[in-house]
Amino acid sequence: MKLGGLQRRFWAATRQAAGTCPESCADSDLDCFVIDNNGFILISERAPETGRFLGEVDGALLSQLLSMGVFSRVTMYDYQAMCRPQSHHHSGTQPLGSPLTAFLTATRWLLHQLCLFLLEWCAWGSWHERGAEAKAVFHHSHKHKKQDVLQPCDTEYPVFVHREAVREANGIIECGTCQKVFVIQQIPNSNLLLLVTDSTCDCSSFPPVLQEATEVKYNASVKCDRMRSQKLRRRPDSCHAFHAEENAQDCGGTADTSASLALLLLPLCAFLRA
Repeated sequence: MKLGGLQRRFWAATRQAAGTCPESCADSDLDCFVIDNNGFILISERAPETGRFLGEVDGALLSQLLSMGVFSRVTMYDYQAMCRPQSHHHSGTQPLGSPLTAFLTATRWLLHQLCLFLLEWCAWGSWHERGAEAKAVFHHSHKHKKQDVLQPCDTEYPVFVHREAVREANGIIECGTCQKVFVIQQIPNSNLLLLVTDSTCDCSSFPPVLQEATEVKYNASVKCDRMRSQKLRRRPDSCHAFHAEENAQDCGGTADTSASLALLLLPLCAFLRA
């Protein structure tokens, strides 16, 4: 089922809810979400929130669910990540230099500019018909894009998992001048959860809960232990180069390379007609 069809069926089901409850997801003072067991939003009244992590949208709500035990935090490790190397920042103080050093630096800069001017002049003279194009190519070829060189590293990042033992919960979040009420309930026969919150209370003062990966720093001894623990792959004990059921016979003609008589006679016919 596509996401659009699931959303339409969900909103239709909320409008047909039986019972005497006066509240509905159609009310402007309520926000209804359908999230999965890892806290990602599948259905929301605001389309840009679909697919995002609940902690990014409402950090206060996810923090409260963690403290109540509805969700648990699990640390995952990525042993094949790529990280940016640490940049060494230099101070703004200029090193002490002699007048001779300044003179040599200025001379080198002048020679560099002179060489560039001569190269552009030669390029313009050699290809005067396409001078503008040659000059553009010359300039673009000398523009180097600054790219960060990544290096292999290990990273860790948090993953949030719903505890299946908690099928329903409700609570109140103190957000300074107001209280935010919420109810969460597991949808039967699925890994989805229905979350209904009060939209009139603003809890944006709470920081978001993100799933950012951080680099794991190892000391020298731990690095050596990890290298020793990574065993090489064991080779098979015996060689299996043949199997009776793999005795296939050639049934195509691709292996037969022979000249085509029609292609050989085609140039002769064209020559005779000419």
